[in-house]
Amino acid sequence: MANAKTPADLTITPRDRRFGRGGEYRRWWLNDDPIATAFYNALSVTFPKGEGFFIESVRAFREGTPPRLEKEIAAFIKQEVIHTREHVAFNRHVTDQGYDIAPLERHVDEALALTRGRPQIANLAATMCLEHFTAIIANQLIANPRHLAGGDRAAADMWRWHALEEIEHKGVAYDTWLHATREWSRWRRWKVKALVMVATTIKFFSGRYKGMIELLRQDGLEGAGVKWRVIRYAFGNPGMARKVAGAWLAFFLPGFHPWNHDDRALIAKAESEFEAAVMPAAA
Repeated sequence: MANAKTPADLTITPRDRRFGRGGEYRRWWLNDDPIATAFYNALSVTFPKGEGFFIESVRAFREGTPPRLEKEIAAFIKQEVIHTREHVAFNRHVTDQGYDIAPLERHVDEALALTRGRPQIANLAATMCLEHFTAIIANQLIANPRHLAGGDRAAADMWRWHALEEIEHKGVAYDTWLHATREWSRWRRWKVKALVMVATTIKFFSGRYKGMIELLRQDGLEGAGVKWRVIRYAFGNPGMARKVAGAWLAFFLPGFHPWNHDDRALIAKAESEFEAAVMPAAA
C-alpha cells in the first residue's frame, strides 16, 4: 500500500437521496437537446448492472485488506448500491418517454458475459479503469456546470449527486488493485493496467456511441448528419471526451494515483449547492 495516496482525512459518505419520484422528465430533458439527452440516458442504462459488477469485483478482494481500506470498500459498496437504485428509477423515466432500452441492456449483458470465468483480478482491473472514467467525467460535471445546464432539475441534481460520490470514492478500486497486486513488479502492474485501460476505453466509447445512436434512431434522428452531431458533442461542444482526455492520459503515467489530483473542493461545492437547493423543499 506504499504507493497509495488517498488523503488520510478523506471520508466516504453514502448519501441516501431519491430523485424524480414526484413527476416525470421531458423526453429531451437536457436543454431540449436530443444529443445531450441521449448521452446521459445511454450512460444511465449501463449503471444498474455495471455498478453491480463493480461491487462484486472490489468485494472479491476485501478480505485481508488494511482496516482503513476495508472500511472504504464497505462505504463504496453502500454508495454504489444507492446509485444503482437511483439509476433504475431514472431509467424508468426514460422508458416512460417511450424509449425502448432493451437493445442497450442487451449490449451491457453481452459485455458482462465476457467477464464470466475470467480471473477475479482481471475484473478488478476493468473496474479500476471504469472507475477512473466515472471519476473524470464526474469532475467535469461539477467543475463545468455547462454540461447539465438547462436540464430538468431532479435529473440534473441526480447526476451531480452521483458525480460528487464518484469523486469521493475514486481511489477505492485503485487502492484495492494496489493491495491485490502488492506482490507484482511495478512493470507487470503497469503493463496490465495499461492494456486493460486501452481495451476498456475502446469498449466504453463504442458502447456509449452505439447506445446514443439507437436512442436517437428511436427519435427519428438518423444518418450521417446525426452521427456527426454525436461526435461533435463528444469532442467539440461541450466536448466531454475532449475535456477529460488529459485526465485519461494521466492514468498511464508512472506513479499515477487517482488522488494525485485532489479535487475534493468539487465535492464540497456540489454538496453545498445541492443542500441549498433541497433544504427549502424539505422544510
